[in-house]
Amino acid sequence: MKLSSLYTLLLLFLVQSFSAQLTKGSFVDGIAAVVGTELILDSEVNEQLKYIEQQGLEPASKCKVFESVLNNKIIISEAKKDTLIENRSEQIRSIAEQKYNQILSQFPSEKAMLDNYKISTAYEMKRMIEKIDTDQYYAQEKFRRITQGIDATPFEITDFYNNYKEQLPEVKDEVILSQISIFPKLTEAHKKELIDRLNIIRQAILDGESFENQARIYSEDKASAVNGGKMKNITKGQMVKPFEAAALNLEVGQISAPIETEFGFHIIRLDAKKGKNYDASHILLMNTPNDEEIATAKKKLENIRKEIVDGKITFKEAAVKYSDDKRTKYNAGVMTDENGSDRMEKINLDPILGYQIAGLNEGDMTEVFETTVDRKKAVSFVKINTIIPAHQLSLETDYDRLKDLTLKKKQNEMIEKWVKEVFPKVYMNIHPRYQDCHSLLK
Repeated sequence: MKLSSLYTLLLLFLVQSFSAQLTKGSFVDGIAAVVGTELILDSEVNEQLKYIEQQGLEPASKCKVFESVLNNKIIISEAKKDTLIENRSEQIRSIAEQKYNQILSQFPSEKAMLDNYKISTAYEMKRMIEKIDTDQYYAQEKFRRITQGIDATPFEITDFYNNYKEQLPEVKDEVILSQISIFPKLTEAHKKELIDRLNIIRQAILDGESFENQARIYSEDKASAVNGGKMKNITKGQMVKPFEAAALNLEVGQISAPIETEFGFHIIRLDAKKGKNYDASHILLMNTPNDEEIATAKKKLENIRKEIVDGKITFKEAAVKYSDDKRTKYNAGVMTDENGSDRMEKINLDPILGYQIAGLNEGDMTEVFETTVDRKKAVSFVKINTIIPAHQLSLETDYDRLKDLTLKKKQNEMIEKWVKEVFPKVYMNIHPRYQDCHSLLK
């Protein structure tokens, strides 16, 4: 279960920033400001400057970056005092543990990971991740509360476009795509093989082997395997239903028989029950299809594609009837990007998908190909609904995008107004070298 590239980038950037905070002998000297209960570190400002440079973004002065960080810390500090924002420290701590294990699964050992990030202990790194997620949660919730109810009218969108059209970026080549995907089904013989292997592992544990050691050796859930299969503070409803039903029907310390979920086959040990949360350990053997099972799925999907080509069924009908991709199944198979837009830049497409649609025209469909959907092997074919050449943003072709930009501008203006109002009420101690770096400090 690898992290997305965006989250990995964010984590690298922020963890490096926080690691500088804990370097012996530099903590006090590295403080740029105290804002309420929050610290601003020189390292945070410097790392953001470096990030902006590395990403090729428009250069920003150190003062400009400090002002941005300061505003964000004000929001976080005030959010933590807002009694209408739910305290989710337990859930955040649990998710931080999972993220830690996800990162750890990408290294040969815990020491290799800690050395890579120049962090002394696992506890230190977990608390860093928890701090990042906590700040992000409170910032987002306060932002939402401050800006709730804001909308952009057609007049405001038109006005925004007329005022900024010369500064608006060019949209790169885009496509609107639909897909039908199915997951190859395991044969009964293959399922029996996985169940038999799990039963052998389970019996070894019952005979005295350590569950944790067996999980480290055999479990294919890399994120939990490195932690002996342990998953702590699981909130009810967080796991898929078959897993949760099996786990919560166990007595503490009891190990389940093999159970099947959409991810494969598990044996589960219930470790603790505590209110709405529980701790469990598991060993997973994934339902990874073999070549024969993939070939069978390909043949089935090729027949579905032929039905569409022959006019026996529409693409939309086929998506609803056959597709295993829950994200697109009931949306006529239409794919969306990470922001929920159906207009996807060609340059950002998965390389496999980009290769498959290369040279095709509107209305064409790819051949059936192997891919990955929700981290599972799948076979798919894709229809090119629309090709949108690179162009400048315009009201005629990009109204929704312009509405989003207008809304963001209004939200930012409201945040700036709110910061200006609360600024005098927030305790601050700014290092002299940053005293001239905020318009409200002058």
